[in-house]
Amino acid sequence: MPGMFTRLRTFLTTGFQTRDASMAAPSDLLAAILGTATAAAGVSVTPSSAMRCTPVRCAVQTIAESIGQLPLHVYERGEGGSRQRASDHLVASLLNGDANDWTPSSEFREQITRDALLEGNGYAFINRVQGEPRELLRMAPSSIAVSADRNTQEPVYRITSGSDVGRHIDRADILHIKAPSLNGLVGESPIVQAREAIASALAMEEHCARLFGNGARPSGVIEFPGNLSEDGLKRMKAGWEAVHGGAHKSGKTATLWDGAKFQPLTFSSVDAQFMELRRFAIDEIARVFRVPPHMLYEMGRATWGNAEEMGATFVTYTLQRWLRAWQGEIRLKLFTPAERPKFFAEFLVDDLLRADISARSVAYSSLIASRVLNPNEVRAMENRAPYEGGEEFINPHTTAAPEADA
Repeated sequence: MPGMFTRLRTFLTTGFQTRDASMAAPSDLLAAILGTATAAAGVSVTPSSAMRCTPVRCAVQTIAESIGQLPLHVYERGEGGSRQRASDHLVASLLNGDANDWTPSSEFREQITRDALLEGNGYAFINRVQGEPRELLRMAPSSIAVSADRNTQEPVYRITSGSDVGRHIDRADILHIKAPSLNGLVGESPIVQAREAIASALAMEEHCARLFGNGARPSGVIEFPGNLSEDGLKRMKAGWEAVHGGAHKSGKTATLWDGAKFQPLTFSSVDAQFMELRRFAIDEIARVFRVPPHMLYEMGRATWGNAEEMGATFVTYTLQRWLRAWQGEIRLKLFTPAERPKFFAEFLVDDLLRADISARSVAYSSLIASRVLNPNEVRAMENRAPYEGGEEFINPHTTAAPEADA
């Protein structure tokens, strides 16, 4: 490891553990004190609190885990538009092997994408040895500040916390995955932009928990024929809650005194719509992250006929944006200008679009018959070994077998 990177590497791996208490990404308590992330529903919304909202967590993990699980290969362009995998390229081992000595590349891509989804930006330091990329090290989003150079408008990256505070990092050494934004320089957190929708979902979850904590029914009113003193009111309330407070005490026989009567409150028409409101909250969060509702396990409109189509929609309109962001950053930061015309990285999304075996068989047969693919290419797509003669482009439905010699 080069000496000039020793301090930075130590800071990257140990110095960012307190980011939840930083000003850039405040904790729940700090956000409440500053008043910077409290929504109209009275709920503090931060990346950590948002992940306690089940639809948000599901949406974030659906995208991040997909990016982490998809194969990412380096290809070399050949003549006539052909291409082949360049598995021996140094970048290939970083993207489809190990990002560093302790992080598999799949976990690394998932974490950086999660950072971008929650905080708007995912950063990774590119550790180079003799000019070649050897490690990819995650950097906490709260530790980096980005500004535009006054003359060139190119991004300038500066460390904002830890022992290396104030140090600038060359833009070529930062892998920057960002969420959509208006200025394009840094990403804007969907959590911040959709704070009200997420806060509403969190408030409803809290309301639901409190409701079931009180026996899954609304509270009631205890009526007394006369006036109670303040001390008597406190004793009555404490005694009632000691016997009937909480779901584990529900159903017990109530004992009243001094002519008191218990008048239960009934659900109103608004209470009856609670489940519909919660479903609508899931739809709102699905819109924020552009994830089909059925991938958040809201199956209200999912059927056997449209589930596969919605899965393809997820790949086209949700994942493609993030896949392009990764591929673009890899091209700019991990390949030299001389390598870019020849080498490129690309995700394989075939597994996400893979149909059932009968549908694949029909499609493969059609592609072989039209000579778009040869049998060995199809076998490679199915992870099967090639066979001799399978590389020929022959239509098996029209090619006649050679006649035997007379």
